[in-house]
Amino acid sequence: MNRRTMPRKFFTSAIPLLFSTFLSFAQDTDTTRVIRLKEVDVRSKLPKNEMQRLPEVQGTLIYSGKKNEVIKVSTLDADLSTNNTRQIFAKVPGVTIWENDGSGIQVGISTRGLSPNRSWEFNVRQNCYDISSEVFGYPEAYFSPPMEAVENIEVVRGAASLQFGPQFGGLLNYIIKKGAKDKPFTFETQNTTGSYGLFNSYNAIGGTHKKISYYGYFHHRNARGWRENSRYNINTGYASINYTLSSKVTLGLQYTRMDYRSQQPGGLSDAMFLSNHRQSLRERNWFSSPNNLTALTMDYRINDDAKLSVKVFSSVSERNSVGFTAALTVPDVFNPGLNSFNPRQVDRDFYNNLGSEIRFLKSYRLMNEKSSLSTGVRLYKGNIERRQLGTGTTGREFDLTLTNPIYGRDLNFTTLNYALFAENIFKIGKRLSITPGARYELINTRAEGYINTSTSGSLRGNDQNRSILLLGIGTEFKTTATSNLYANISESYRPITFSEITPSATIEVIDPNLKDAKGFNADFGYRGQIKNYLSFDISAFYLNYDHRIGTISQNNLPFRTNIGTSVSKGMESFFEIEPVRFFTNHSKIGYINLFASYAYVDARYTQWNNPAIANDPLKSIEGKRVENAPQHIGRYGATYNIGNFSTTFQFNQVAEVFTDAANTVSPNATATIGKIDGYTVMDASLTYLFGGKYNLRAGVNNLNDARYVTRRAGGYPGPGLLPANGRTGFISIGARL
Repeated sequence: MNRRTMPRKFFTSAIPLLFSTFLSFAQDTDTTRVIRLKEVDVRSKLPKNEMQRLPEVQGTLIYSGKKNEVIKVSTLDADLSTNNTRQIFAKVPGVTIWENDGSGIQVGISTRGLSPNRSWEFNVRQNCYDISSEVFGYPEAYFSPPMEAVENIEVVRGAASLQFGPQFGGLLNYIIKKGAKDKPFTFETQNTTGSYGLFNSYNAIGGTHKKISYYGYFHHRNARGWRENSRYNINTGYASINYTLSSKVTLGLQYTRMDYRSQQPGGLSDAMFLSNHRQSLRERNWFSSPNNLTALTMDYRINDDAKLSVKVFSSVSERNSVGFTAALTVPDVFNPGLNSFNPRQVDRDFYNNLGSEIRFLKSYRLMNEKSSLSTGVRLYKGNIERRQLGTGTTGREFDLTLTNPIYGRDLNFTTLNYALFAENIFKIGKRLSITPGARYELINTRAEGYINTSTSGSLRGNDQNRSILLLGIGTEFKTTATSNLYANISESYRPITFSEITPSATIEVIDPNLKDAKGFNADFGYRGQIKNYLSFDISAFYLNYDHRIGTISQNNLPFRTNIGTSVSKGMESFFEIEPVRFFTNHSKIGYINLFASYAYVDARYTQWNNPAIANDPLKSIEGKRVENAPQHIGRYGATYNIGNFSTTFQFNQVAEVFTDAANTVSPNATATIGKIDGYTVMDASLTYLFGGKYNLRAGVNNLNDARYVTRRAGGYPGPGLLPANGRTGFISIGARL
């Protein structure tokens, strides 16, 4: 079979056949009587906002021995209206956050010294299917769901590479809310107003009627933004429907649509930041990224010991930008000769992705204990049409119109990916489990088109094929009924992205032997719970990142190649305690919940393969700190709750970072490199429930009005320092009917 037609053959024949076979089997053989029980609301005496963990086995997935966190979003006193990431991820130790996007449209996080750029080191999913632009060729996530719609956020560190993908960062999975199981119709609304023209409205319906359950929401957010020239307007819609075909088979269909326009204020020099960090040199830069996500699911409980899940998913999305993208040292001013401003640059990407994952879990008895085998197969095809350097209009508003129909760069990228994966949890006695696993990846990438309109600018038939085997093993030992020791080591890799194999200019040379980045993650930790007043997780980690890609000078030409190796090592810790519960579970004065989330990250280059400076130790980056990797990340908080009222205070402390591999301290003229100082930020928020159905939420973000920066941009959305928001406030009222 031709390699390029294989995905089409699979999706048009194998998937429908698989569905029809199992559906007919389930309908014909299922004679079990379905008894529907009324849903019971069980409220534990655990801390209100306790960080939860994934079970050893859930559905068709195995999490035993893996470092993981589950954020129960609905329990948080946090600013969900703007997807305030530092508040939402506060209890996940070691999360690095880029906070330049006050709109909350895009979540940019990482761990262990990796880059937070649009969370591209994570395998980002919604309801366990891909939502990034193109998972291998361009893994940036331009879509993040509104946090009012999210039930849980699952974070699994590097060992996720065996079941979900090869990413060094692991898994970031948003679980969307579902309709009530015991009511045919429910309505939820949350409406927020805040500083700088913020208006946020979330409205959802859901319920269950006989064999059909459904949930849908519409979300809108707009504001003029904290900085000058930072307006935004967001609309997101979601609909899901599940049909219980029988007691064994459930079918599901999900669709998500997000569309937004966001004005980009651009970067600042260090001097400008110190004088007025709200100012902007760019008023004509805009960004938009419409997203359409669709998923068809089937869950089949064959029997008590065997489960099958099938997901077929697609993404049809765009990335659109228009603006004046020159360095901040070049002013965007009125041109008398044109009697207008200079034309803006238009860049557009079109993403069309189709994939399927089939997973099967079988439990069995071995040595009188229940062990489980999880296996799966993944098929994926991604396509990117990249059109850049277009000549746009001279206007100020969002407008993708071209004044010249020919783009300066026009490329087409295709990725084919097939993967097989398996993990088995072996139970040895009542306390010990060992989980070995493997993942085998086949990847084909192809690039064609032109990088410029010159006769030498063609890029055709750039095919790369690779097959990669990843191995890993984890173990977990139950020290008590509520605590365990865990350890794992797992191989990871990061395929070469399309931007890395595309010359940015005709004189740039790409190493024909360019290799994928490859390495491994290792964890060792102790986690658990002591009665109902203490929850903890403390661990050490080691991340090896080989074949990092960069550009060096060779033969007086820029040469893109694998520049070296970095190692991140350190510790991650989390403690949450309710001191009042030491004495009583029936306090009349309320409860205080204290938490501390701290990570020490030592991320450094250990090898530097630049032949141009091999004999000059003063220019080597060996031993230098990895860029954008703070050594200390601490988030601490206190929550007081009594009855239906709770309030939370949060303290964030993040150390300084370097923004280039050479660890340059002083900024350059365009502010694209240079050290960024550490910062301290405080937040306060409250929640009050009343009338059994209504809530009032309010808060102040950046209570101390800290002036700080989390990143420098080298290109879009504007070179230079990108300040985080200053002090802002919000108030929100909602209802569940």
